[in-house]
Amino acid sequence: MKTWKATASWPLAPCDGPTGIAYDRSTDRIFSGCSKTSVVVDASSGKVVATIPNGTRVDALGWDPSEKLIYIPNGGEGNVTVVHQDSADKYTVVATVTTVPGAKTITVDPKTHRVYLFQPQRGPAPTPAADAPAPAAGQRGRGPQGPIVAAWFVAVSH
Repeated sequence: MKTWKATASWPLAPCDGPTGIAYDRSTDRIFSGCSKTSVVVDASSGKVVATIPNGTRVDALGWDPSEKLIYIPNGGEGNVTVVHQDSADKYTVVATVTTVPGAKTITVDPKTHRVYLFQPQRGPAPTPAADAPAPAAGQRGRGPQGPIVAAWFVAVSH
């Protein structure tokens, strides 16, 4: 049986809260989706070779290798930043596509080059009990959420 172990660890500054990740085999680059500024990392050295401006509440990242396009869903703004890979270390934002506020889970169909996102729509959050403690300072999360009342499935293409 094989023994698995971590073989490297690299800082991702200026990335804030990395979440999405994709890999481009042809250039040996790793794309990391981050809030406000995503990064491109040389997978051999761990060096951040490019930064990409984007929105907030990023939770995933899509990569279309034949089109050389990165899709960064910005749930906070309700859009997707579309980025072209000009070369291994050069990236250009080519579009910002309006989707649905909160939509940040994404996948790319490499055959049709369509991008798919989804997002539930919630109703009003329940009123907290009168004796419920206040959230702690710096606590993540938004408290109780309302029930899902609808769901959106969004397709993006060019």
